[in-house]
Amino acid sequence: MLESLTAETLARMQFAFTVSFHIIFPAFSIGLASYLAVLNGLWLVNRDKTYLVLFTYWKKIFAVAFGMGVVSGIVMSYQFGTNWSVFADKTGPILGPLMAYEVLSAFFLEAGFLGVMLFGRERVGDGLHMFATAMVAFGTLMSATWILSVNSWMKTPVGYSINEIGQFVPEDWWKIVLNPSFPYRLVHMVLAAYLTTALVVGGVGGLHLLRDRADAAARRMFSMAMWMLIVVAPLQIVAGDFHGLNTLEHQPAKVMAMEGHYDSHPDGAPLILFGIPNPDEKRIDYAVQIPKVSSLILKHDLNAPLAGLDTIADEDEAPVMIVFFSFRVMIALGFAMLGLGVWALWRRMRGTLYHDRWLHRAAIAMGPMGFVAVLAGWITTEVGRQPFTVYGLLRTADSLAPVAAPAVAASLLAFVVVYFFIFGAGTFYLLRMMNMAPATKYLGLKDAPTRTARSRKTNPDAMPGE
Repeated sequence: MLESLTAETLARMQFAFTVSFHIIFPAFSIGLASYLAVLNGLWLVNRDKTYLVLFTYWKKIFAVAFGMGVVSGIVMSYQFGTNWSVFADKTGPILGPLMAYEVLSAFFLEAGFLGVMLFGRERVGDGLHMFATAMVAFGTLMSATWILSVNSWMKTPVGYSINEIGQFVPEDWWKIVLNPSFPYRLVHMVLAAYLTTALVVGGVGGLHLLRDRADAAARRMFSMAMWMLIVVAPLQIVAGDFHGLNTLEHQPAKVMAMEGHYDSHPDGAPLILFGIPNPDEKRIDYAVQIPKVSSLILKHDLNAPLAGLDTIADEDEAPVMIVFFSFRVMIALGFAMLGLGVWALWRRMRGTLYHDRWLHRAAIAMGPMGFVAVLAGWITTEVGRQPFTVYGLLRTADSLAPVAAPAVAASLLAFVVVYFFIFGAGTFYLLRMMNMAPATKYLGLKDAPTRTARSRKTNPDAMPGE
């Protein structure tokens, strides 16, 4: 089957595959790092041992997820030089420094304090340990900030000029970093990361409550996760609305594909809840729609006109089928998260938060849905940008390196095999750790780094890892 695909299609499939694996780990680690900082702070203030138990439990899960995120991210960098060297050459003067800033300011911050957070409580004292934990959390947020700045500039390019050899070169770094879509996309992504973490924590809490509803640590993590859902899910819906308005202003063709508007609507556009895009006939088949509501959402006016894809050249249209469905998956899951939070709030008010077994089962079922929503959101925004890598300026077809399709196909197959083996094993290990009760002593990881041979020589009776 791969033999019939072009080098461009294969390269896009390869990047989509690797970025899909990568994005789920930072989405989890961003939220989990902040959760760890909160747990550690609450332990220092209240000296409630439950917070310390939860901190010790989740820090080990964070360590594994963080390592998997780092490894999966390295691969994508190499693809810029192999499959997308033309893109790297043309955008390198702008994107190169921004990605270097991410490594120098954010990743080094995370990596520098990670060991102290994981192993340093008894060695550096509570104050410095808390500082290190906060720096790891801050580093994950800084990393997201730089990466989102890079990615947002590709969608709303400003502050540049094009030199005599066709490269984008910086003219105003402030405009480049703070490009028009960046603030909206940063808020949307960070809130998505917090929701993803809340769902995982809530799912794990629900699992252990089903086994023992008196488990203090399970109760605490479940309660905190449900509070996070009821607070952050409405904020995410509002942030998503602002992000959509910004996208309509700067990438109208993407919104047309998301909404399924093949035709322009001069007197108010309908909100298409569901349907099947028909790209050949340029229509949505079996559409279930509410008249004029799309105009109300996007323009805050029932009768506001909305342009459709009939105003866009066919070669500039995004793949409507993919964008249309991924957008609806993201929206549906967002409201499902809100629904779970409301359900938990109702049970909390009735004093049965830890006794509703169906709520706990629902939390377990929703545990992985944050990752699905993040993937659906990234598919929507990245596929919706097509056929451009730099929106309106550099086409994907013109960004490809001079590589042959068989070479890309071979590397794609290798990635699939290696990723499913390595990250499948890593994910299995994470799930195994989450399956253990919070009070489990080791979860397969010791609370100290493995000692060196010299250290064992000092204490010849010590076993490796002690």
